[in-house]
Amino acid sequence: MNQPIAETTVEELAQCLLYTGRHNIQLLDVREPQEIAIARIDGFINIPLSKVAQWSEEVLSRLDPHMETLVLCHHGIRSAQMCQWLVSQGFTNVKNIAGGIHAYSSLIDNSIPQY
Repeated sequence: MNQPIAETTVEELAQCLLYTGRHNIQLLDVREPQEIAIARIDGFINIPLSKVAQWSEEVLSRLDPHMETLVLCHHGIRSAQMCQWLVSQGFTNVKNIAGGIHAYSSLIDNSIPQY
């Protein structure tokens, strides 16, 4: 049974990136490489959800399961799925970025292309 996943807004993400820096959080983008080529936010590790089976060991070795982990996709659906997977692997502080990069582009940084 899936448990509810915490969410963060794109406004909270922007504040976090501005004031916290990237030292206290892990940023994970689960979109496909061709999507990253169109629109991206610096500092995110790209691990496509479609390839999580191939990357699962690397995810578990590259990421700290106890550090705050923010997960991004286009609109928030795939990132929610990745959040569920991370929680099932023992991650304790995972948040889905509500609205994804589309919302970030619309509300925070309109220089990021929409697609």
